[in-house]
Amino acid sequence: MTLTPQSIASGQQNAQIGTDLVLETDTMRVWHLRLAPGETIPPHRHDRPYFWTVLTDGKGVSRFDDGQVVPITYKIGDTKNFADLTPSTGFVHDLSNTGDSDLIFVTVEFNTEGKTS
Repeated sequence: MTLTPQSIASGQQNAQIGTDLVLETDTMRVWHLRLAPGETIPPHRHDRPYFWTVLTDGKGVSRFDDGQVVPITYKIGDTKNFADLTPSTGFVHDLSNTGDSDLIFVTVEFNTEGKTS
C-alpha cells in the first residue's frame, strides 16, 4: 500500500524525523528513532542534508511520496548520507518496523542556513 495524498500532505508539514530530539543547535539536530516491531513513524519530510546510522539489525519498509514502497534489511552500523538534499529535492516517507526486534537509529540533520524548522 502506498502513501495517500492526505498522508503526503501531512508529511510535508511534519519535520519530526525521529522519536526523540536529543540535541538542537543553530546548525544541526540530532534525533533518536526507536521503533518496536510493528510500529511506524508517521510520514515526515526530509528537506535538508542529513545522515542516519542504524544501531540494531532489523527489517523495515518505507513508503515514499513518489509511490515507491521499499523493503529494507538493516545491519548494525549501516549508514546513509543525503548530503545534497534541499527543500526543492526533499521527500516525504514513513518507516515501519517489519522485523521482530526494535529498530534503533541515530539521525543527524544539518541546517546550512543556521535555522531549524
